[in-house]
Amino acid sequence: MMEDHMVTRTALVTGASRGIGRACAIALAQAGTRVALAARDLAKLEETAAEVRKAGVDAHVVAIDMSSVESIKEAIASTSKDFGRIDILVNNAGITRDGLALRMKLEDWDSVLRTNLTGAFFAAQQVLQGMMKERWGRIVNISSIVGESGNPGQANYVASKAGLIGLTKSLAQEIASRNITVNAVTPGFIETDMTSVLTDDQRSNMLAQIPLKRFGKPEDIAAAVRFLASDDASYITGHVLSVNGGMYM
Repeated sequence: MMEDHMVTRTALVTGASRGIGRACAIALAQAGTRVALAARDLAKLEETAAEVRKAGVDAHVVAIDMSSVESIKEAIASTSKDFGRIDILVNNAGITRDGLALRMKLEDWDSVLRTNLTGAFFAAQQVLQGMMKERWGRIVNISSIVGESGNPGQANYVASKAGLIGLTKSLAQEIASRNITVNAVTPGFIETDMTSVLTDDQRSNMLAQIPLKRFGKPEDIAAAVRFLASDDASYITGHVLSVNGGMYM
């Protein structure tokens, strides 16, 4: 049923050039949703756009810097102008600047919070007006397992991802009466560029902690996002959906 209804929906996915964002864009396209792809790397975005178009829907590519309020404003304005309103926002873009709290530089704290949390908030703020007018909207924030469990050496990243969970619940309560849902997905250990730098030892240690005995794929996260963005999930809001193979319960 969902495919028919979602033909005219438009989604904006941040960090859509690779990994989880790319998989989300493709999954939404396969559900019949037009997709605006936002990231800093336009060449990589064009590659994702080609995959999106293979699903038979339009793709719109736009440069965005999630650490800049101006850039977010411009990207969303350009998407709305060229593509019509934005019905679905997937806040996926994120960065890491790992280091022990004792020695963490203020700029490493600031840049991670500004991109991962403030950027996501501002993107949501920018699309809400249109969603409220239409009385339909879906916001899906990509948090992380570490936002629930904590992780040494990542105080900034963990705080940003835990902050996204709090933001999700507050926004959900504010705008539920307008038929707009806000949910979060917390990925566990997913095979992406961000995790490819780990050593074999680190990887086998991680695997030992995962009851399902495998690492996740970006498509595992994309399936959860696609569901939460659909009409089938219309009675779910303020929820945190863990997609982590049982690594944290």
